Amino acid sequence: MPELPEVKTIQDQLNKIMPLTISSFSKSNVSGSIIHTKMDKLKGKVILNVSRKGKMLDFIFNDGRHLLCHLGMSGGWRISKEKVLEKHTHLQFKTKNKNAEIYLAYVDPRRFGHMYLYNEKDASRKLSELGHDLLSDKFTFEYFKKSLLKYPNRFLKVTLLDQSLFAGTGNYIANEICARAKVRPDRKVDTLKSLEIKKIYKAIFDVINPATKTGGTTFAGGYADTSGDKGSGVVHLVVFYQKICQMCKKSEVKKIILAQRGTYYCPKCQK
Repeated sequence: MPELPEVKTIQDQLNKIMPLTISSFSKSNVSGSIIHTKMDKLKGKVILNVSRKGKMLDFIFNDGRHLLCHLGMSGGWRISKEKVLEKHTHLQFKTKNKNAEIYLAYVDPRRFGHMYLYNEKDASRKLSELGHDLLSDKFTFEYFKKSLLKYPNRFLKVTLLDQSLFAGTGNYIANEICARAKVRPDRKVDTLKSLEIKKIYKAIFDVINPATKTGGTTFAGGYADTSGDKGSGVVHLVVFYQKICQMCKKSEVKKIILAQRGTYYCPKCQK
């Protein structure tokens, strides 16, 4: 599903067309499984910009309200000069900016995404459920180490996936972090040495930054950006969905299941 590099790519593309004044909006017949609050009094309102925390997009309106959007497994936004007719379009805004009329549509084939239109207080409360964003200035090594050691008996990868600690991680990112740090994902946290924890912290940025620069990572039938284009971040993967480890170029990648998620590692490179 879209993880931090993919969600940031969408955020950056959306902000290029802001601010937008809403002329009208429409919803699909099954949008109720995604939109969990009333979407009222939006006509004439202005989307000033789009913020983000972890994998949660935050559309900020000029009346102080926030539309929080998590993309789930297959969600994404499309920007178009014409009405978006793509299958599985569940919410669509007709808008204007200073240059043109723009359609902004939310597309989600599997409908695991979720949205909430909140006032500022409720939006802040919802976002506070997340830990520090991996790209935030607050995501320091000290914060990372303290958060990691909070659950000493957990598997490393399971803790890395905890959004209440590390906002923005996801399955492919967690696999790749462990690989780049050369630590097995099924190591218990309390077995990690100080040097290994430093390597894991550094590996976070070694994984996220290249994936973001290449527009995110698209797997079969998965994520697309606001133009419907795929991200080319797959070129950076070293173990996730790889047959042969792309670090040593020799060992076959092993797959195990941790917390019901497919987990990949190289038995030669990771200890």
